[in-house]
Amino acid sequence: MRIDFLKGAALVALSIYSAAAVAQDSEIALLRVSLQEMRSEYDARITDLENRLAVAEQNATQANQAARQRAFAPPSVDSGRGSRSAFNPAIGLIFQGQAWNYSQDPDAHRIPGFPLGGEAGPVAEGLGLGETELILNANVDDKFSAWLTAALAIEDGESVIELEEVWVEATALPAGLGARFGRFFSGIGYLNSKHSHSWDFVDQPLPYQAFLANQYIDNGVQIRWLAPTNMYVELGGELFQGDRFPSAGSAHSGAGSYSAFANFGGDVGTSNSWLAGVSYLDATANDRPSGDEDDPLQFSGESRLATAQLVWKWAPNGNRKNRNFIVQAEYLKRRERGEYSSSSMAPAAYNVDQDGWYLQAIYQPIPRWRIGGRVDALSSDDPGPAFAGTLLATPGDDPRRFSFMADWSNSEFSRIRLQFTRDESSFIDGNHWGLQYIHSIGAHGAHSF
Repeated sequence: MRIDFLKGAALVALSIYSAAAVAQDSEIALLRVSLQEMRSEYDARITDLENRLAVAEQNATQANQAARQRAFAPPSVDSGRGSRSAFNPAIGLIFQGQAWNYSQDPDAHRIPGFPLGGEAGPVAEGLGLGETELILNANVDDKFSAWLTAALAIEDGESVIELEEVWVEATALPAGLGARFGRFFSGIGYLNSKHSHSWDFVDQPLPYQAFLANQYIDNGVQIRWLAPTNMYVELGGELFQGDRFPSAGSAHSGAGSYSAFANFGGDVGTSNSWLAGVSYLDATANDRPSGDEDDPLQFSGESRLATAQLVWKWAPNGNRKNRNFIVQAEYLKRRERGEYSSSSMAPAAYNVDQDGWYLQAIYQPIPRWRIGGRVDALSSDDPGPAFAGTLLATPGDDPRRFSFMADWSNSEFSRIRLQFTRDESSFIDGNHWGLQYIHSIGAHGAHSF
């Protein structure tokens, strides 16, 4: 009996062990199946996350590229403040005015060796109404946008309206291309494309006044290309009618000037950013007037201008609202080959190289307040004895100025500025004091870099 009992106990134990082993094998199999399912699910999730990451990186790259284009390029027509339909025009007004005092008669101001054309020259003395700008912009449809800037001013006691900018831009071109056609400020240089209300000083530097009559604007077409790189790279070219200083006469069947420009920029850490560029303008002039309106000097020939610029901006951690510092410089070199004449001067060959530059720095130590200084100068070759005693004769000293400003902005839409200039560019040195106000209402595009 004892042996039978032991055999039975052994059989029971063996059965229990076998059952446990079978159960354990089943559990292991289940665990293996579960692990395989988890691995498959994990791989699927990893693949999905990788795909989503790739899409996000592509979107981020496109967004960064668009952001760089908005930051460095001219204002976008979609950047007006306030809600509106994409196809309803945004309307804005910019009001400007000033009061100026001169130690010398501004009407007698001349820069020897550099007869001024267009609207270049001193700001009118006394109390005056500056240029009022009416801005309209909107998307035309899904492929084009349009911009209009009308300058409202008073000339000789009468109100006048001048179409300053009238252009259409293609917005759906592939591969980073952009195209603009109509009337617009050229993309040469750094300051040329900026409206007067966005200047840091009341007036333009001397080389812009002498070489571009403040700013070069004309009718034409512009093509730009924004490179798909982390660093901002923009290349562009323009073809113009050639009817504005330094061009004149709409030569070559209405294609009298052309330009090319290249801009590069980027960030250094979180607090610094920079922009550098070079440009070239080739203009043909037929009887281009400059100097005295009653007896203008007329130039016919080629005017070629090369520029180089560098801008550096600093703001702690990129927050420019509280404190920031900006330094910028430009160098311009002009070569003119042709002939000058006037009613009081026989035609004479003119072959001269001229240079101009400016350096300025603007510092905002606390919110709303800025201070700054600028030095600008010109130099010229001797045009020869045929021009002795005329405004084209080389000056004894290179023309130069020293300007200082302080302004207060209650908001981004209002500014009051005080400026002092020590002017050593004319026949007699002088001191200029000016007070300026700038206010805007309605939609207004963001300023470029």
